[in-house]
Amino acid sequence: MKKLISMALAAGMAVSLAACGGAASSAPAADSAASGAASTTEAAADSDLAYIQGKGKMTIGYTVYEPMNYTDAEGNFTGFDTELATAVCEKLGVEPDFVEINWDTKIVELDGKSIDCVWNGMTLTDDIMQNTACTKPYAKNAQVIVMKADAAYTSTADLADKTLVAEAGSAGEGAISADENLAKAEYVSKSVQTDCLMEVAAGTADAAVLDLTLATAMIGEGTDYANLVIKDELNAEEYGVAFRKGSDVPAAVNEAFDALKADGTMDKLAQKYSLTLAD
Repeated sequence: MKKLISMALAAGMAVSLAACGGAASSAPAADSAASGAASTTEAAADSDLAYIQGKGKMTIGYTVYEPMNYTDAEGNFTGFDTELATAVCEKLGVEPDFVEINWDTKIVELDGKSIDCVWNGMTLTDDIMQNTACTKPYAKNAQVIVMKADAAYTSTADLADKTLVAEAGSAGEGAISADENLAKAEYVSKSVQTDCLMEVAAGTADAAVLDLTLATAMIGEGTDYANLVIKDELNAEEYGVAFRKGSDVPAAVNEAFDALKADGTMDKLAQKYSLTLAD
């Protein structure tokens, strides 16, 4: 009898141990699955591209800047960057959402996620490259000096004691501080480049330093600033698109650029808006 009881107890303990062993062996699998799900969620959270595609739109920061982003005579919001950004968004499977911003606080807005990128004829300056994640260059540009057609000008030395205007936080502002003669002038910053043209035309400023692309589109015969001309070209530049620092979106946009170059879309847009594409 004792032997039978002992055998019964041993069998019961074996069943109990087997049950405990089964439960213990299933726990690591459950933990592994949970860990995998957490890793996937964390990876998605770290991906700016996943964030943008998840909400279904790319919020694009811009200022009014012809021929990049502007409203035409028929009331249509258009421009080289407007059309290019729309084509890229289609490649990425999202809708473009254009939001007008204060150019001087563009990086703050990027970091705060009120916008996803700055796409607005933005020069790839050292400051921009260091504080954002940028695409490769897609178009060429330069900073130019714009004055009244009858104004005397031979070099930047003529402007050392004059009043200059440029957009706050722009490459034009940087070009003024970088030139020893222009740096001596009385500098007044404006919120947008078009305001700079108004100041020169009104005579409240002697010269404006701004983008060649904008100047070419907005001054001279047949424009509202027929009495303004480009007097000098200061330096060569390139345009790019800025995303949040560390973003993975620029790589995807670069691939879209390659595809749009290959099918001729970017060449057609460059011809339409009189721009030169980057090499």
